[in-house]
Amino acid sequence: MGGGHPMHDHGAVGGGLPGVGLTVLALLTAGGVHLLLVRRAVRRNAAPGWSGRRSASFVAGLALLALALLPPLAPAAHTDFRGHMLQHLLIGMYAPLALVLSAPVTLLLRALPPARARRLTALLRSRYARVLAHPAMALALSTGTLGLLYFTPLFNASMQHPVGHWLLHAHFLASGCLWAYVIAGPDPAPGRPTVRARLVYLGIAVAVHALVAQAMYGGFFVDIHAPVGQVQQGAEIMYYGGDVAELLLAAALVATWRPERRAEAGRLPGRPGVDAARG
Repeated sequence: MGGGHPMHDHGAVGGGLPGVGLTVLALLTAGGVHLLLVRRAVRRNAAPGWSGRRSASFVAGLALLALALLPPLAPAAHTDFRGHMLQHLLIGMYAPLALVLSAPVTLLLRALPPARARRLTALLRSRYARVLAHPAMALALSTGTLGLLYFTPLFNASMQHPVGHWLLHAHFLASGCLWAYVIAGPDPAPGRPTVRARLVYLGIAVAVHALVAQAMYGGFFVDIHAPVGQVQQGAEIMYYGGDVAELLLAAALVATWRPERRAEAGRLPGRPGVDAARG
């Protein structure tokens, strides 16, 4: 642990005006696309019972991303490891869960024309999608990469290069969404394991997350150029904040599970864009 090394400050990434403007534009665009898809699905009578709670969940996810990527947290994350860890949790765990619970794939299937919806369904049924959406792969890409990030020079390198830092954010968000989708997503997922199996994978994720946080707190093997006190407090944020996020994910798994539909849980709708994952 590099106790005497301060973290680097790159204002253009964290709180610079261009970065803030692009971030706000991206978030507003995502919200606008979501509302447009809902409108199209309703007009096509493909989502007559679309729940407003799902749209609220999507907006909540965007709000969590805004909290992480805009001032005051974003600039602080480049000079204070505790700020980075808060960003990590918001982008990689909390925002993905809210976004996934909005059932974006279901909405897209209902809003697309039938021909395009069939192509999307074929993609979701492909071998590559099944491999990517397997819990072991999702676990490796999300929780498994924590060791690579904090026990190698990768974290310090990403803090020195603005592009690398944005790529790190993109990885947190993408892998977090994949993990939440595999474990508790309401969207259709071909080949999705049983609830018991997913709980086992979730338990593994909790254990790995805790081990990484404890190693970080004790200074074992970590390669983080930040004051020791910041690293230890960042480890505490990771430990307790991660536990809360995993508990929320487990609650979502229970809430979205339908025993009477167990046989259909892994099947995609027969009429894409209309019958996709009711809700």
